[in-house]
Formats: sequence, C-alpha cells, structure tokens
Amino acid sequence: MPPGTLRPSDFQPPLPVERLIVREPPDEERIELDVLFVGGGPAGLAGAIELARLVAREREQGGPAGELTIGVLEKAPALGEHCLSGAIVNPRPFRELFPDLDPAELPLRAPVGDEAMYLLTASRALRTPLPATMRNEGNHVASICEIVRWLGARAEELGVELLTGFPAGALRMDGDRVTGVRTVAAGLERNGSPGSGYVPPADITARVTALAEGSRGTLTQAWLETLGIHAADPQIYALGVKELWETRQPLTRVIHSMGWPLPRDVFGGAFLYPLEEQLVAIGLVAGLDHRHGTLDVHERLQRLKTHPLIRQILEGGELVEWGARTIPEGGYHALPERVHGDGVVLLGDAAGFVDVASLKGIHYAMQSGILAARAIFAALRAGDTGAHGLAAYDRTVRESWVLRDLHRNRNMRAAFRHGLFGGAARAFLMSVTGGRFPGGKIPLHADARVARQVNGAGEPLAPDGALTFSKADAVYRSGNATRDDVPGHLVVGHEISPEAAQLYASLCPAGVYEQVDGKLVVNAPNCIDCKATDVLGPRWTPREGGSGPAYKRM
Repeated sequence: MPPGTLRPSDFQPPLPVERLIVREPPDEERIELDVLFVGGGPAGLAGAIELARLVAREREQGGPAGELTIGVLEKAPALGEHCLSGAIVNPRPFRELFPDLDPAELPLRAPVGDEAMYLLTASRALRTPLPATMRNEGNHVASICEIVRWLGARAEELGVELLTGFPAGALRMDGDRVTGVRTVAAGLERNGSPGSGYVPPADITARVTALAEGSRGTLTQAWLETLGIHAADPQIYALGVKELWETRQPLTRVIHSMGWPLPRDVFGGAFLYPLEEQLVAIGLVAGLDHRHGTLDVHERLQRLKTHPLIRQILEGGELVEWGARTIPEGGYHALPERVHGDGVVLLGDAAGFVDVASLKGIHYAMQSGILAARAIFAALRAGDTGAHGLAAYDRTVRESWVLRDLHRNRNMRAAFRHGLFGGAARAFLMSVTGGRFPGGKIPLHADARVARQVNGAGEPLAPDGALTFSKADAVYRSGNATRDDVPGHLVVGHEISPEAAQLYASLCPAGVYEQVDGKLVVNAPNCIDCKATDVLGPRWTPREGGSGPAYKRM
C-alpha cells in the first residue's frame, strides 16, 4: 500500500454468520405462519397484499383455497419509521396491484412537472440537459413513509398479520432450507444480561420466508454467504443523506444537480423536490467506491445548502426531519446468480433491484414482491416450497420489465469510474444505444477493497444551526429514541488504526464513530441503521425493537 492510504477491507471484520444463522429446533411456543415477509417496506407489503388477494380470489371462484396465514415482520415500532427514499415514484406497480382503485386514492403526491439539471461549482449553477434516463414524466413525488403506512392498511384489510417492533435477529435453517426467523431479545442491559423489561427472542416458522430487508439486508447477506451464492460483480453502494424543510416560498420544480460539493472523481449528485406547497426534500447521494478517506456526505450536504441556488430556496425556513440510508448501485451484474432457494426468496433492495441510471428502486421493489407472491402461491398449491417449487420467481423476475430495465442500463454506474465528465460521456452513449455500447461487462470492485487516501481532510464546516447543522442536531431530527444502555450491535474489527477510525468517523452521518486521541470511540445509540459502515467497516447487526430512527414524512 502506498504511504497515506488504507484499504477498508483490511480492518473490516467478517460477517458474523454464526450469530445470524440458527439451526437448533424451534421453541415450543413458536409462532407458525405459512408465509413470512421479513421487512415492512414496499417490497414486503406489496408481496403480502398480492398473496392475500390471490388466496381471496381463489376462494371467491370456488377453488380449493384454505386458510393461509401471512405475516409481515417489521423492526420499526410502526410501519414507515425506518423507511427513507428519494422519493419520486413510478406508479406502475400500484396500477397492477390496485387496478380498480381511483388513481386519486393512491398514496402519491403531485405528478412531476418541470425539472431542471444543474452542474454546480462553489458559486455558480450551469443549467444542462436532463439525461433521458432521469426524466420523470408520468411519475409522482411521494413520501415513502406514507406509501408504507397506506400499503400496511391495505394489507391488514386483507387479513395479513403485521408484526411491528420485532427485528429478525437470525435466519432459521434446517440444512439448506430456510424455515423462518428468530427475533431479537428486548430489554437487555448493556452487558447483555436481562433487565427489568426483558422480552426473550421468539421463533417464527414459515413454509416460505421472503427476505425484504432493504439495502444491505443482514439475513440476506448471511444466506448468500452460507450457500455460496455469488454475482458476476460485487454489490456496490452509495450513501444518501436527506432533509425535509418547511420553506417560506414554494418550490415549483424538481431540481437535480451534479458536481460541487462532491469531488469530481466521486459519483453522485443532489436533488430537491416539493412534497407540499412549502415542504421541500433535499438530499445528497455519493457512491462509496471513491478514494477519499475523509469524505463526509452529511457535511457535504450542509455545504450544498450554502450554494446560492439552494440557499435562496431554504433560507428562512426550518429543518423538520433528517435521515440517511445506503443504496445498492451495482445493478444488473451485481444481482445474485439466483434470488430463490429452499423456502426462501429475495425481494427489492435486498436483492439489488435498483436502477441507478433512473434513480429508481421503489417500483422495482414492489414489482418483485408481486412476482414473488405469485410464485409462492403456485408453490404452496403444488405442495413444493423447495428450490424447485420457487424457481418460477427467479424465472418471472428475469423475464420482467424489472430486469429489462436493469440490463439496458447495466454499465452506466461502472462508466463513472472514469470521473464525472468521462462517465457522463460514456453514459450518454450507453443511453442512446440502449445499453449496447460498450457491449461487454465493465467490472466493478467491492467498495471495501478500494484503497483510500487518508490525508487532507480539508477545512471543517462550522454549522450555524439555522441553515447548516451538526450530526448531533441531525440525529435528533431523525426521531432517534434509542435508549442509551442498549447493548452494542456493531461488530468492530481488531486493531483499528487512527486512519481507519477517522474513515469511520467521516463516513458515518450520525456521529456513531469518533476518533479520540487516535482511538476509535463507538456511540452505538446514535445509529440510524443507514448501514454505511457495514459497507466499509464495522458490521451492523439487528438490535431490539424500537431502536433507530422514527421517520414520519420521509
């Protein structure tokens, strides 16, 4: 390694598979379901709704439908509180899931009208053409929290059991077959001993388990590693930090930007869009495959707000909510070689169904849930929920518009390894040729394997508390109410160097990690489950229900 550089993978501990896979017999007081969706986001809820509808339709038509117990397990205390997205939404899967519903009743805000793309420098904004893949005609601005709450209500109407506040701590397996999950204990003291409010873990068994955990799903990672299921390319990630602002003046268009405040060799950009007349969403997204050891995306978002173009929109307003999450960006070539197995299927972001070129993932997640539900229904009716019986899911998702979109844009993210302008030129050629240029696969490298420059952190920004905010202020606005004495859930490697500690401190948007006198200090209760350091450093593991953010309008 050259002087002044580090490779994050040298300090990252292995995934604690032994904690995430349980092979012992289930508890006698287990909860027994036919189908369990792990994750109450768009993918899991869309799948549960479609499956319940298929059962109800068969019953109405006089078919052999019996009772089918369907559950959705969600780690947040209430649906939507751990969900964060851009979010401009393609309504296509809503129309498929609710064909008889008046579009005005869907949980979507106004359709996207005027859009603008800008190339920013520190003081100027040059308007540029909007790439064809990013145009949002026919799409709607939305709050993913509202989408999820609305879908949850529809699921309950159909008899789906919503189990909120119960994180899945481990995947239950019998040989290669997934048989359900074990939840996380609650009420433990910091040292792991039972406290006064102790609630033991519970076993939930299911004939089929659908993993819809979202980005960087821990049980998904453990299952893929246990079975040795790989992809052509490693999955790579971006970190997005987002804020909601109540503004004095309405924003009348969607704004995208690239360039400043990100370095030119960092893939990413910013967005602003109006959620309500005087409620504006602003966010900054940066790929985690860059070579900067001290790049701080939260801090860069604060700098973005000082730009004249952005300041005039937000100044005099009030920050009302803040959050962050990772986004899988590897695309088509980073998808697992299969997304089904004995008693299990992978949905949405957990599988990597995100198209970076169009900045979209919600409608892919929902469509994957719909297709999974149909395959699960057929497998249950045939009495075969093994890998053979669930193989139809893999087949239908690969024949669907989800994979067609990802295949068309398969190399666009990799093109930006050549920097902003070189990547933009290559992405343009890929767009106009429908993905046929350059034809072959551009290889990607795992984010943690990319060497980082650890010198030159630059001048820190001093937050003013009006337009720009510290990480502590930001975490407060995420609604994080994690108790201070919760057991640690972050697995840290051994012999963390001062440079690696600084990398973690810069990377984490919530101030979980600090470098004090060359040593790493971990403030685990600050964690908002964005999974950023799970990509490059300490591993994230599930913790007790109620921990983490409490998003309301993200």
